[in-house]
Amino acid sequence: MTTMTYSATVQFLYGLQQHGIKLGLETIRALLTRVGEPHRRYPILHIGGTNGKGSTAAMTAAMLQAAGYRVGLYTSPHLIDFRERVRVNGAMIPEARVSRLVEMLRGVAEPDLAPTFFEFTTALAFQYFCECRVEVAVLEVGLGGRFDATNVVEPLATAITTIGLDHEAYLGSTLDAIAFEKAGIVKPAVPVVLGRLEASPRGVIEQRASAVGAPVYGLDREFHCHGTSAADCRYVGMAAQYDHLSAPLQGRFQLDNLACALALIELTRERGLVVPEAAVRSGLQHVAWEGRLDIVGDAPTVMLDGAHNPAAAAVLAEYLADWRRARPDARISLIVGMMRDKHPREFLAPLLPQVDRLILTQADLPRASTGSELRLLLRDCAPSAEVAPTPADALASAKRSAAPSDLICVTGSLMLVGELKALLRGCSLSPVRG
Repeated sequence: MTTMTYSATVQFLYGLQQHGIKLGLETIRALLTRVGEPHRRYPILHIGGTNGKGSTAAMTAAMLQAAGYRVGLYTSPHLIDFRERVRVNGAMIPEARVSRLVEMLRGVAEPDLAPTFFEFTTALAFQYFCECRVEVAVLEVGLGGRFDATNVVEPLATAITTIGLDHEAYLGSTLDAIAFEKAGIVKPAVPVVLGRLEASPRGVIEQRASAVGAPVYGLDREFHCHGTSAADCRYVGMAAQYDHLSAPLQGRFQLDNLACALALIELTRERGLVVPEAAVRSGLQHVAWEGRLDIVGDAPTVMLDGAHNPAAAAVLAEYLADWRRARPDARISLIVGMMRDKHPREFLAPLLPQVDRLILTQADLPRASTGSELRLLLRDCAPSAEVAPTPADALASAKRSAAPSDLICVTGSLMLVGELKALLRGCSLSPVRG
């Protein structure tokens, strides 16, 4: 059998997205059984939550790598290239390996299994990590937790960073319902780290943990992070304490993600993965997580942030308020594009008081709202909103009227962020983007 080219492989994976999202573990378990259960060959840290799980995973992986471990990192979605999702020691999976593994998985899946895009990709990551002989893998949950394809693992420790309203069609319309789905990654006797959660959803997760005998470690209870930003902070944990830690990730909210990552690192020590203080410091100093308060241009400052739900918008609004206070004469332009299943009014509510100009646009995806659709939905709360047909047009328009001291912030969708990041880099965009 001839292996497909990488381009053809990506097109095949893109085609799987047309089947939508099917939550459940039967297919992924059957697929992994047919390739020898690669996810059971290495220890795993499993990280879920509405927001912050990607940053937490990146910091956790960076510290483990700095300690000398061979680390697999699985995250989603990607910004530009599909291969961003699957990394070993920071390096993306090679194109040739993607093609070969997809061909192999297609062979074992046919004729009776029909994996979704995410199931296929998850199995690919597990197999690649096995072939690379990783010593630990850090997994970000894709959607929810209970029926997410990553939830076939038996991890060393888990984390749930935040609970907010998102993907309600799949996870439920209340915080407690979403917390119940997220709590599905909590396993018997496996310790769980909880980030900044409201009392009621925290209670839902703690009830699940109590039922299965999983120890719970909570932010601002068993572990703490003190400071005004991740650039200089102090961590006080269950046993470890670190002064003057520094990570380059922007935003005060990264303190919570950093604390969750460090709590996970502490728990791995009890299970044989030791990360010395020097590795903690080095890993955090060199961590990178693109598309979140990501500065990609100056004079004017251009920032990309993949916030796409109300909780993330509130965090972004806090950052913009701090930015404005430090530069009272500067103006802020907001470029927004969102998917049709999101809630633009609720998303923009905390952001509108911080911005001087709003430009609505559309990422190049069928499920994205057009700028005109967004303007209609926002006609009461943002009557002066402008519409640009493409993200490139929106950015060009914002730059034409911006002074060197101004800020242009692009947000509302990681798909939009990826599209503009590819534009600014002058590179092509992978069609597989969900």
